[in-house]
Amino acid sequence: MQPVEIPKVADAVADHIERLILEGVLRPGEKLAAERDLAEKLAVSRPTLRDAMAKLSERGLLRTTRSGTFVAEFLSPLMAPLASLLGDKPRVADDYFELRLCLESEAARLAAMRATDMDREAIRQCLGRMNEAHKLDDPTQEAEADVALHLLVYEATHNVVLLHVMRALTELLRGNIFYHRQQLYLRAGVRDKLLQQHIAIGEDVIAGKPAEARNSAIEHIRYTAEMVGDIRRDKERVEVSLQRVNRSDFLARHD
Repeated sequence: MQPVEIPKVADAVADHIERLILEGVLRPGEKLAAERDLAEKLAVSRPTLRDAMAKLSERGLLRTTRSGTFVAEFLSPLMAPLASLLGDKPRVADDYFELRLCLESEAARLAAMRATDMDREAIRQCLGRMNEAHKLDDPTQEAEADVALHLLVYEATHNVVLLHVMRALTELLRGNIFYHRQQLYLRAGVRDKLLQQHIAIGEDVIAGKPAEARNSAIEHIRYTAEMVGDIRRDKERVEVSLQRVNRSDFLARHD
């Protein structure tokens, strides 16, 4: 008979922290509490915690600097070359929205089915912040609340693969890889429409209406894709007009 192996405390602590990262409780880039406070929170000694963190650092899930210990942005090694590959490609935005249409609609449906009371309260509070930000002339805070709402919906699906994939895509979106969000919010009439759509998605999830949440998400993604397409076409028309104005630069001069 094989002896029963008792797991080391440090391994158990490492597994616990890893699970928190997997579930999205601890997010990439976030700084962990000070070693003393974290050890007290987990009811382990500081050397045990240090051992656990070393194991997670070896796995690429934590990184320690002079400023403290952070959850590693473990998808960055993939995202950086992907951003370079996708950036400034005409078809990328269309492909991105096609993907979002598939994933976002299913995320909203799952969130409406699986959201806990705490998930629903987080979404409710985010909608409140979005409403307040909508009153400001500068759309920056509203655009940030937009991103936050979508992330909360992904979290409410309780599907960790979907959560991490969409969080990575969201980081690319922050870098304006697919389209320029600021331009979208500055387009006439778009802010009001986006607010209505975000409220519809949030309220459908909160109310536990899967079919309605899915349809609201589809309407939102299709509208956003349409507006982004209009912005791109307007930009292309302006560029052509400028080329016509400056056409003499390409012609021989008559002496």
